Amino acid sequence: MSYPWQLIGLLWMVAFLNSADRSVIFAVMPQLRTEFQLTDTQLALISSVFFWIYAIAAFLSGRLSDTARRSTVVVGGLAFWSVATGVASLSTGFAMFIALRGFVALGESTYYPAATALISDWHTRAMRSRALSLHQTGVFAGAGLGGYIAGEIADRFGWRIPFVVFGGVGLLLAAVLFRLLRDRTVERTAVAAKTNGLLLGPSALMLCVVFFLCNGAATGITVWAPTYVHDVMGMNLGSSALYGAASINLAGFLAVPFGGLLADWLAGRSAIGRFYALIIGLGIAAVCLVPFAFAKSAAMVGLVLLCSSIGKGLFDGCIYAAMHDVVPPQSRATAVGLMTMLGFFGAGLMPLLVAQSASLFGMAAGLASLAVLYFLAVGILLATRGATRTAVLQTRQLEA
Repeated sequence: MSYPWQLIGLLWMVAFLNSADRSVIFAVMPQLRTEFQLTDTQLALISSVFFWIYAIAAFLSGRLSDTARRSTVVVGGLAFWSVATGVASLSTGFAMFIALRGFVALGESTYYPAATALISDWHTRAMRSRALSLHQTGVFAGAGLGGYIAGEIADRFGWRIPFVVFGGVGLLLAAVLFRLLRDRTVERTAVAAKTNGLLLGPSALMLCVVFFLCNGAATGITVWAPTYVHDVMGMNLGSSALYGAASINLAGFLAVPFGGLLADWLAGRSAIGRFYALIIGLGIAAVCLVPFAFAKSAAMVGLVLLCSSIGKGLFDGCIYAAMHDVVPPQSRATAVGLMTMLGFFGAGLMPLLVAQSASLFGMAAGLASLAVLYFLAVGILLATRGATRTAVLQTRQLEA
């Protein structure tokens, strides 16, 4: 197997842990609520503070990953957040837990800007969506399987032990990757150096706004769906994670590779083919989420989340490749860092808004209303097609 595809396998494991470490909290929220006597707003604040710290750090991490060795950033970040994950198990109160989760956010923020840029460095434009989408399946596997494992461990041993387990596994993986990851040099031409303004062009900024909306909607669902199943359907933590989290991530895991194939196929037929793939995915996600308001059983909740997440998976399969289509190679990590920053601000905001709306209209209606964000993102993508086509053609000239 050639190194570019070996790289996907290595980074897949990191993506799995990046998502799993982040998702442990969603599985153990009911136990945290009991031990620390938290309100729903305080529970949401744990995730929101995490995402806001992640957001601010992600842009800085992107800049770092465009100037330093990307492999070093990946390995160093993995080791840092793994230690912080394990130490979070020592928390004795709400404030201490939030502070330690903030350190986890700092470490995790280094990963995606560096990893996605590293993948695009090693893979050609024709194969880029497929490579990035295969890597992206690790996110869904980590969130779904990781959340389920964390819930099962917490049911038997308490909420602290999952943090210790995942932190230890991360340190072992960092030791392996220290020996195996390597960079590919991307030469910086004078022409490319003068075109970094493309990063702030309308198409790149549009994708940042779209990611803000979609990541916010998806995170609002991911944070609250397991707790909704636990509280309303009377399920234990493991079953709640199965219906409220694993269903989301199973759909994403299956749909993301197809999203990459679809995006590469469309990109071969249109300069903005990957953006049409984004539109298709978000349209499906929006339409299928609306019935959540009427779901009366855990099975129905799981089915609605499965169908909506298939569409979101198509989107996730090509969002990073789409961003790399409209920025020069030397700015890929910075562009993803900026997009991640705005996306995670949305991720921090939406769980709080869902908690507030749930107090007025009920949690089911609050979660279903997030479909509006998907519809709005579709409208933005459709309205900016002309500027996007221009940016894609300019970037292709640089790569040529």
